[in-house]
Amino acid sequence: MRQLPRVLALAVVAIGILVFPLAAGAGHENDPHTPNLKPLGHIFEPASLLNPAIGNPDIHTDIAFWGKLAIQGNWDGFNIRNIAAPGNPKQVSRTFCNGDQGDVIVYRNIVTRSWNTPAPADDPATPEAENSFCDGEPVPAGFEGLHIFDISNKKDPVLVGSVDLECGSHTATAVPDKKNGRLLVYNSGSSADCPGIDIVEIPLDDPASASFLRFEEAGEMIHCHDIGVILGKAMKAACAGGLGFSIWSLGGKDGGSLEDPELIHTVHVPSVTIGHSAAFTWDGKVLIFGHEPAGGVGPRCLETGTPLPPPAEGVQTDEMKSYFFYDVATGAEIGRWTLPRPQSAAENCTLHNLNVVPLKKRYVLVHGSYQSGTSVVDFTNPANAKELAWSDPPPIVPTDLGGAWSSYWYNNFIYETNITEGLNIFRFTGRETAGALRLSHLNPQTQEFTIDKKKRKKGKRG
Repeated sequence: MRQLPRVLALAVVAIGILVFPLAAGAGHENDPHTPNLKPLGHIFEPASLLNPAIGNPDIHTDIAFWGKLAIQGNWDGFNIRNIAAPGNPKQVSRTFCNGDQGDVIVYRNIVTRSWNTPAPADDPATPEAENSFCDGEPVPAGFEGLHIFDISNKKDPVLVGSVDLECGSHTATAVPDKKNGRLLVYNSGSSADCPGIDIVEIPLDDPASASFLRFEEAGEMIHCHDIGVILGKAMKAACAGGLGFSIWSLGGKDGGSLEDPELIHTVHVPSVTIGHSAAFTWDGKVLIFGHEPAGGVGPRCLETGTPLPPPAEGVQTDEMKSYFFYDVATGAEIGRWTLPRPQSAAENCTLHNLNVVPLKKRYVLVHGSYQSGTSVVDFTNPANAKELAWSDPPPIVPTDLGGAWSSYWYNNFIYETNITEGLNIFRFTGRETAGALRLSHLNPQTQEFTIDKKKRKKGKRG
């Protein structure tokens, strides 16, 4: 979701308490869906659930995976879920940490969480309601950035460190640097004041000593929102934001390094003003770009040509509800996919968070896109991409923010963060994803190896 103006962010939180429905969770099994997308287990944690010490609604956001655990962020902390049985996921623990957004990374026993909005000043008159806390600890006034947790005890994660960043942390991407015993974090503040990537270092043997390393500037008019990274033979990073996206080399023939990326392309995408998502195919050849007209809170998946609801002007276009595919080597557009299922004017909708299934022969993506739900798209031919499956819930009324924040493929199941419900799990039964590689862990914005296109028949990794 687009970062809201700083003054308005807390007001939206308060409004959200009033508009989010209390009984949205019953829909997972019964929402309209294609026969090849089977609803499985879910954890119903409605958005109206509040942390009494903070007062924020429980807006569920992004997910990361380690083994048989899913770490699911939300606006007032994060949950650890046991997903060993996808038909019956279990709650492990709940950690409270204010600051909205709640983007999460997991690596070994380290979890980082994004704190998006400056912490308010202490108010002695209302210490419980107004002060900001993270894992029970007061957060200094003005802080915005990353919090770092030790989750060695999964039932009781412990806050061990923090890194204050100039424009906060809207999203963050894991970049393991095993040779140097550290986890790098590519951080996005999603702000015109910081148009690029913060690079943060977390020593694996001393996460409490995490620190800011440097700022990497993006191309002109690119205010990084989400950052995708692919390592292995590809060694590339891309951020989407502003008018389009930038691509960097992280090493190899195109130059750069993990700590000092080399900018190689900046592309302004026509009709785009709020770039949002960037992800790579597993061979590193194709970039998937998505954007977020109206910041994710407006209806932008209407029937093409439909007048946009006031106060917006103009009409719905295909570009507003499309993923764009680009050649990584040249920066040229090679195709796009447009959502074929028009949504109503009551449904906030843009194409939101996605990842690519780790396959040897095909390009298949999974995405969660607000009130259009979850879907699976085959773009093996980027010029002729096709939707394979979907789950599309009915409109949530009244609300200005609902639906699927993220939907990701992980080890043959699809995990959906439903903003107002919690965690929903699906199984796609189509043969298009047969042979998908199993992973020991997954931060969906990070691909830690490549699947070499020339060696797909042998299934070799780069």
